[in-house]
Amino acid sequence: MSTSTEQAVDPAAVREVHRRFVTGVTVVTAMDGDVPRGLAVNAFCSVSLEPPMVMVCVQTTSSTYPALVRADHLGINILAADQLPVAGVFASKSTDKFAEVDWSPGPHGSPLLTGSAASVEVEIGERLRAATHTVFVGRIVQAEHRDVDPLVYRAGKFFAPADMTPLSP
Repeated sequence: MSTSTEQAVDPAAVREVHRRFVTGVTVVTAMDGDVPRGLAVNAFCSVSLEPPMVMVCVQTTSSTYPALVRADHLGINILAADQLPVAGVFASKSTDKFAEVDWSPGPHGSPLLTGSAASVEVEIGERLRAATHTVFVGRIVQAEHRDVDPLVYRAGKFFAPADMTPLSP
C-alpha cells in the first residue's frame, strides 16, 4: 500500500498521451568489440547546438543495452521513409540484425546505416539512469544527411511525411 496521498496515473492514459506525439524513427548503434549492435529508438532529441549535443533513451532490458554502456561512441541513424523494413529489423529480437542491412563504420567506429535520412556519431558524455531506462547524452562528433523524407511514427503506425497534411501558420 502506498503512503503517498497522490493517486496513481492510469498507465493506459499515459500510453494514449504518448501515442499523440509524433516522432522520427532512429536506430541507435554501437560496436561491441568486433560485433555491431543496434535497436530501434524513438526517444531521441537535440539537447543543444552549441555545443552540438543529443540524447537517446534506451530500456535497460534491451539486448543492445550492455554494448551501449560499454561504448565510448554510438551512432544515431534517422531512418528514411523508404526504410520501414530496416525499422522492423531493429525492432526485432534478431541476433544478427546487421546481416540484413548495409552499413559502414563511422570515423569512431559506430555502425552507420546506408540509406538513412541522416546519421550522427556521438561521443557519450553521460549515462543517466531513469527507472527502467538510461538516458545517453553525448556530443555530436560527426554528422551527415541526405535530402530525403524521414520515416515518421505516431500511434503505432509509420508514415512518410508526404502523407501528412502541411498546415499554414
